[in-house]
Amino acid sequence: MKTSNPVLILFGPTASGKTGILLELFNSSIQAEIVSADSMQVYRGMDIGTAKPSAQERARLPHHLIDILSPEQQFNAGDFVRLANKACEEIADRGRLPVVSGGTGFYLKNFIMGLSTAPPSNKEIRAALKKELQEKGAVTLMAELSAVDPVSAGRIHINDEYRLLRALEVWRSCGQPLSSFETNATKAHDLSRFVIIGLSRPREELYRRINLRCADMFRQGLADEVRSLYEAGYTPNNPGLRAIGYREFFVEAEGERGKWQISRDINGVQALVAQNSRRYAKRQITFFAGIPSVKWIECGESEAHTAKLVKQELETIL
Repeated sequence: MKTSNPVLILFGPTASGKTGILLELFNSSIQAEIVSADSMQVYRGMDIGTAKPSAQERARLPHHLIDILSPEQQFNAGDFVRLANKACEEIADRGRLPVVSGGTGFYLKNFIMGLSTAPPSNKEIRAALKKELQEKGAVTLMAELSAVDPVSAGRIHINDEYRLLRALEVWRSCGQPLSSFETNATKAHDLSRFVIIGLSRPREELYRRINLRCADMFRQGLADEVRSLYEAGYTPNNPGLRAIGYREFFVEAEGERGKWQISRDINGVQALVAQNSRRYAKRQITFFAGIPSVKWIECGESEAHTAKLVKQELETIL
């Protein structure tokens, strides 16, 4: 991206209120477009469980990198950085402010600081690892990763197949842990052109909001959305449906590894989605601490008040 273009980066954990604050912030004088930094909003058909902005909201405030893939397609940090850079340039060329916003900290950090210099993907090693995953299971592979790269193992959820295999792929291809390459990342942009804002809330308040959002998703028809995806042939074997809010619906068919069916215990699924969302928020907060040059804003009950605080920071580059 051209370093002369100012960019607002706004992030926060799940249910922190990012979309509402953005809609409040850009309702008058400042013309902006949003580049979504959400690893699951890229997938079509996954609307309720990813808390996508509605069609009306997106008509009011344009969003990019939403609904660009089907759930069986892989999407990674490299894809995000490439597409986000392109989108930001195009937005700036239209005379509008690029706003990169979301909760996928790994994407945001790579966008700000540049991609790692880790070795490129090795198809042969990746294929072998996928076979091992099917035969031995994720627990065995995670144990191997913990032994050779405990830093990466501590950051990767056992259900995150892509990142688990990528970390082991790097180790097997060069004998160095993936985490060791982070210090070699090249700075992608001039940080002075960014306003980097993190939204924070008291932990109990955030958890309350997560529980309310989860309940609302089920009222909106999340179970039907997941069932439609399943009937279309998608399962947790596909990257999209490994997301929180989707994978909890699936249980392995008895005696058939890798074969899935929908759980009938919807109340149990809802409780698990809420629990996993709270745990994810905790991991997000920990990861966000490693993002540089952040101005933290404590959110209040009023989105208008929080938007006013963000606008004050934004005025430093406009």
